[in-house]
Amino acid sequence: MLAADVADADPYGDDLQLALYTCYELHYRSFGGVDEGWEWNPALLGLRNQLEAVFLGALRRDAVRHTDVDEALEPLLVEPVDADGISHFLRKHGELSHLRDHIAMRAAYHLKEADPHAWVIPRLQGVAKASLVAVEFDEFGAGRADRAHSRLFADLMDGLGLDTRYGHYLDRTPAVMLAVVNLMSMLGLHRSLRGALVGHLAAAEITTSPSARRITQALDRLGTPDGCRVFYDEHIEADAVHEQVMRHDVIGDLISREPELTEDVIFGIDATEFLEEAVATEVLRAWRAGRSALRDPGDSALCDPAA
Repeated sequence: MLAADVADADPYGDDLQLALYTCYELHYRSFGGVDEGWEWNPALLGLRNQLEAVFLGALRRDAVRHTDVDEALEPLLVEPVDADGISHFLRKHGELSHLRDHIAMRAAYHLKEADPHAWVIPRLQGVAKASLVAVEFDEFGAGRADRAHSRLFADLMDGLGLDTRYGHYLDRTPAVMLAVVNLMSMLGLHRSLRGALVGHLAAAEITTSPSARRITQALDRLGTPDGCRVFYDEHIEADAVHEQVMRHDVIGDLISREPELTEDVIFGIDATEFLEEAVATEVLRAWRAGRSALRDPGDSALCDPAA
């Protein structure tokens, strides 16, 4: 990909988002057969910098809606009575095919859940650092590998008849979902964006508990195995606590120490909601048209465990 191609690329499109995801994945588990030296290859880092500039520039242009942290968080705390997102659809109308669609798509993040946020730990101080570590401790299973959220998500996938191999659904994941994961990676890898990562995590923790509750209701209605509930049951309980910790102890302490990061915290909150709304719009459009939300579900991508 040439510099001119990057500059002209759709910041939310397939080419840029897949290229960026590929660059970032070298910092996680990489890909089979790829030389580990590529992680810090100067030419590739230069390309990644160009991709990030286009993506970040678009988000700063399109996503920012607030000038105050409390105002940015307030819409997340009180859900409108007419809210109509993915979890609402799954609770009311979802079929197993919709549920598998959703889980397969979310695997791009949840099979490495909380990993992007760990990069911010050495960049924080005091109460903000200690409190964020407490949140991460829960995310990684509080010392129990079998309770790590990524492990619980893999168990959920297995219970729904999905392939739990890391990265298996990457080529079927739409760009808009890759953008959600790329946002986390970009914010985590740049010290200059530490405030935005804190804002992102706060927004995620606030909205996860109610949406998880709706999905457990969908799982029950659809008669899925009991083990499928564990991942979402964990998020109903844990994220209700994490929300308070992130708002008061992490954000509060961070901006008291570094008030110049306030705008970045707001950006992280707004960018997260902007991209999640884009995911919901695209997914619901596909489902209501009778289509899979995945790019190319294939014949065996979403097999029926009862078949």
